[in-house]
Amino acid sequence: MRDGECLVVVEVRYRGSRSLVAAELTVDTRKQAKIIRTTAMFLAWNERYATMPLRFDVVAIDSDADGKRSVRWIQDAFRPADGRL
Repeated sequence: MRDGECLVVVEVRYRGSRSLVAAELTVDTRKQAKIIRTTAMFLAWNERYATMPLRFDVVAIDSDADGKRSVRWIQDAFRPADGRL
């Protein structure tokens, strides 16, 4: 997805009412590393995006016992540890 001149990678997570942890907390460091590696491969195959600023967002959807859903869009949710891909 693009936001102006920025390339945005969005991870969408859903958790039902029986989940013990909020949806955004499931994007742990291991999951972030997978997303970052996949993005690096995407950029290697699609050089036209390689020079664009990059942002990692998380959309977290949680459902309560009544079926009511809450949606949170967390922009710039995480970054590569070394600051580059």
